Amino acid sequence: MKLTILGGGGFRVPLVYEAVATGATGLRVDEVVLYDVDEDRLRTIARVVDELGEELVADGRVGSATGGTDGPGASGGPRLADGAAARALPRLTVTTDLREAVTGADFVFSAVRVGGAEGRTVDERVALGLGLLGQETVGPGGLAYALRTIPVATAIAETIAEVAPDAWTINFTNPAGIVTEAMRRVLGDRVVGICDTPIGLVRRVGRLLGLDPTGDDRVGIDYIGLNHLGWLRALTVDGEDRLPSVLADDAALDAIEEARLVGFDWVRAMGALPNEYLFYYLYTDEARARIAASDTTRGEFLARQQGSFYAGGPAEADPLSRWRSTLHEREATYMAETRDEERREEDIAGGGYQEVALRLMTAIATGRPERMILDVGNAPAGSSGAPAERVIPELPADLVLEVPCVVDGAGVHPERVGPLTLDQLGMMSSLRASERAILEAALTGSRERAWVGFATHPLVRSVEAGRALLEGYEAGHPDIAALLGGS
Repeated sequence: MKLTILGGGGFRVPLVYEAVATGATGLRVDEVVLYDVDEDRLRTIARVVDELGEELVADGRVGSATGGTDGPGASGGPRLADGAAARALPRLTVTTDLREAVTGADFVFSAVRVGGAEGRTVDERVALGLGLLGQETVGPGGLAYALRTIPVATAIAETIAEVAPDAWTINFTNPAGIVTEAMRRVLGDRVVGICDTPIGLVRRVGRLLGLDPTGDDRVGIDYIGLNHLGWLRALTVDGEDRLPSVLADDAALDAIEEARLVGFDWVRAMGALPNEYLFYYLYTDEARARIAASDTTRGEFLARQQGSFYAGGPAEADPLSRWRSTLHEREATYMAETRDEERREEDIAGGGYQEVALRLMTAIATGRPERMILDVGNAPAGSSGAPAERVIPELPADLVLEVPCVVDGAGVHPERVGPLTLDQLGMMSSLRASERAILEAALTGSRERAWVGFATHPLVRSVEAGRALLEGYEAGHPDIAALLGGS
């Protein structure tokens, strides 16, 4: 089985490789291909991965030799390894050629960052300079990121469709919801967006109740939203909703990072637990003031921190150790502007997006069902190929939602959820309408649609601010200026 990672020079790629190599779910992957347009970053990460592989072999967690090919198209199909002795270290290939990377892939994991951390700093600073929220995926910065990324993501999807039409694409490229929606226009249901924040929230609640929400058939999960805008509204056990008892208990809420972020009284008033990114919508002024008061934005912090790491190059001694220390600092300072305390170790620890990706791959490759929260179409194709019933009847069939799904060998099957409240429907509709205007601008080069997207975002809502944002991003991003130059 071949897994291709797009954005293979990305800082968190070793996490994906380790999860795949150790086979936490039992799935065997024979080859991992790292693709990136930045050859220096690619070689640095490849050196980290090489050293990580040597450590895994030395610790006895995997074998030292690569195994034979399995997966779709091979005799016998995908196999589950029985243990470390039976699991071989995946063969590692690095390349800057997209077609070479994707050809023959069974799974493609897309985690590209168009413009790098430097591009993110422009996204953040333009918004902050206008008194607006500057954040990577939330607010106008997220729209600018999408405008830069969608043309690249669409070209990637077209290449996959041409040279690996049977591959499944797992998208983690941010902003994940609208980028997945763009890629679905080419790849249909064979592209799925992932994020680790929703399932992390569900698992925190499950631990308090002494159960595994994803592996217990007695448990029902009512989570609904868009990527980085969602709510856990019920967690039932044998039909009884156990979430109210959690909301009523201060000690329980203190163990849930999302509740600490937005306040115990507020989650009780909502009757639901929010995705952590809702902080930016509920406490917009506070978040903006904290970011503005900081010496650096998150993008500037990452550009400096990871720039220092990559400057060491592939020949640096002990790159794995330095990568790990850099990673811990990165995770500990994640969304620092949302907290009045240092991040707790239990909030940092967890499976992360690499586990979500591996579980998704395993369920599709082996047919062993998994329950997950994924970014999928509101009305994915049914067994006959015709669109199925919409998960949310009020929203367009092709709109990408973040909902509980069952994944198996036949694909991804969204589960039914309860009706949306008016405020939930309003927030989701307003945000996705803005993002869809940006999507149209990215695909057509329409400056007017870009203006509409920026002006109507729920954290902007100003025609003049939308115009100023558009002009600021055109000045700060030559690729945006070139994209919109013809309209």
